[in-house]
Amino acid sequence: NEVILLPLYPQYSASTSGSSIKEWNDLCKKEGYKVKTKTICCYPTENNFIESHANLIKKTLKTLDNKNFKLLFSAHGLPESKIKKGDPYQWQVEETVKEIMSNLIHENLDHVISYQSRVGPMKWIGPSTENEIIKYSKKKMGIVIVPVAFVSEHSETLVELDIEYKKLAEKNGCSFYKRVPALGIEENFIKGLSELVLQQETKGNFVSSIMCPDKYKKCPCLAIKS
Repeated sequence: NEVILLPLYPQYSASTSGSSIKEWNDLCKKEGYKVKTKTICCYPTENNFIESHANLIKKTLKTLDNKNFKLLFSAHGLPESKIKKGDPYQWQVEETVKEIMSNLIHENLDHVISYQSRVGPMKWIGPSTENEIIKYSKKKMGIVIVPVAFVSEHSETLVELDIEYKKLAEKNGCSFYKRVPALGIEENFIKGLSELVLQQETKGNFVSSIMCPDKYKKCPCLAIKS
């Protein structure tokens, strides 16, 4: 009777959630499949999602003896041209980190946002995770890295973050390298997803935890609003 599309991309991009939603709509049209469909656009500031991140960071910090480190929030990169065309992804990543840090206000943490997985010759948004790792490793600091745009473990966490970037950090003199786990089945995260689905009953066909500024014209919520 009804389909609810729930992306596992917390922050919206036309390249990720947008392309998947478009593919669903195109296939439904091609196959003549008519069913009531509701969509969860994104949830970069959803309370449970934020709390889940904060809890995992706190658990990781409790395992550290050395307090001289940089907290590095790493998200998948995106070509700069896409942001200039109105994609809200980078802004939403920044809003996610802002909310997480407000939950960690008593930890007195020095943090930075960076972007990983760059491919091709185009200019991508930055700073790059690789460059930030080299920068702070050369200062003999520790690095605690948080996959802020990935909710599960896969090649970009288990290989890129855990193996390749760890080697890069050690090569450049990092005092220690620690990676915060992806959210996975963390209780608050799952609770947040379930609440987003249930909100569909009262909030219409498109649900988001945040409204993007008007300049991010690729945001589908703005299209519905207008």
